[in-house]
Amino acid sequence: DDATQPSIQGILVTVKCDQDFLKQEILRLFENIELEKILWDITRNIAKYGDCFMESIFNLKHPTQGIKRIKVLNPNYILRSENSFGYLKTFIQEIPKNLNMDLPQYASSKKHILLDKNQLVHFRVHNADPAYYPYGKSILAAAVKTYRSLKLMEEAMLVYRLMRAPERRVFYIDVGNMPATKAESFVERQKAKFKKEKFYDPQKGTIDERYNPLSADEDYFVPIRKDAGKGARVETLPGAQNLGEVDDVKYFRDKLLASLKIPKDYIVEQDSSGERKANLSQLDVKFSRAVVRLQREVEIGLTTLVRRHLKLRQFPTTALKDFKIELSPPSDMYEKRRLELDDAKIRIVQAAKSLNMFSDEHIYKTYFGMSDEDIDAMKNQLEDEAVREIELQAKLAAAAPTPAMPGEGMPGMEGAPGMPGMEGMGGEQGGPIPPEGQEPGMEQAPPEEMQGNQPPM
Repeated sequence: DDATQPSIQGILVTVKCDQDFLKQEILRLFENIELEKILWDITRNIAKYGDCFMESIFNLKHPTQGIKRIKVLNPNYILRSENSFGYLKTFIQEIPKNLNMDLPQYASSKKHILLDKNQLVHFRVHNADPAYYPYGKSILAAAVKTYRSLKLMEEAMLVYRLMRAPERRVFYIDVGNMPATKAESFVERQKAKFKKEKFYDPQKGTIDERYNPLSADEDYFVPIRKDAGKGARVETLPGAQNLGEVDDVKYFRDKLLASLKIPKDYIVEQDSSGERKANLSQLDVKFSRAVVRLQREVEIGLTTLVRRHLKLRQFPTTALKDFKIELSPPSDMYEKRRLELDDAKIRIVQAAKSLNMFSDEHIYKTYFGMSDEDIDAMKNQLEDEAVREIELQAKLAAAAPTPAMPGEGMPGMEGAPGMPGMEGMGGEQGGPIPPEGQEPGMEQAPPEEMQGNQPPM
């Protein structure tokens, strides 16, 4: 489920490609084969069996139309044939004796179908174990032995509970002064009364006896005599008191979960919150890595399928490698880790630049792992961005309206007649501004006239 969950945007499979027409062709293929419906089944077969064989079906009369649909085959009946150099030659599909394909019954070597190597897509969990080559290794293989031990331990615990849990009774039977032989037969007759019950047989009209399955066969019958101090009585023996001790079962359970890379938080105890099971990939990094590994095997198989489709569609050979298929990550732990590392690097770089001890190229190479070519390209990009920013600011400044300066008048009032009462402010609207300290509407006399009109001192 974690391997096939969609992203936050609701995307299950992401196609990374620079060419839009190639990306649309790949998405159209996934839509035609209904990948979203069968992706979970493919992932399950890979996890359970280690292999998944998918048959690609196309029109033989019009192969250029590409793959029309796909069919998931049972991996129990598909054989992979390789040559002495390890290259795939063909696939062999066995026909089972029983029509029920779920039964692991294989047909004889005479009943088989040869399939072309390009007809099937082999999804498998790659491993270096020679015992499984050329097939994949199931992620459950490491847990088989532990699972059997856990199953035996659970059955032993169940048997112990059934045998020791019921309460048992001790019947002390008074045999009086009977001899030992008669006392023993008397006790046996008393035991038979508890093991059998009487019933009426309507066919014969008689009273008969039959076995009582509810009788306690494990009860104890002890003969006693009167001189023992106590007469006949019945005592109850308590059942097992340690039925709640299941530490040995928990040990094998935890060992099984560890072999499957499943976090222990998946098993919710009574005193734990059920919300811990919401997203295991967020809780355990090891489990998330196992899911990512399984997703990588699915991505390899889907890439092979897409390349065959593009080859049928007669796309150029260069386009067969110009794309990448990715499944949605099971958690955002990688994104969080990357952000934390980037934040730490930025803080260190800021501290190093404030000390003026290192050059920019040294910081680029040491903390960001950039080569000389990357540094030159980064500097060129920064210069281009600075030039574009200056050009953009200049365009915005040219397009902005120029504010009216004092004394220039209001826009649109150049030819308008003078307003009443404003003749003293000049022949034009917005005439000259009087000097500082002079009231508006009062004209200042020339300096010569002012000097001639001054009274004598």
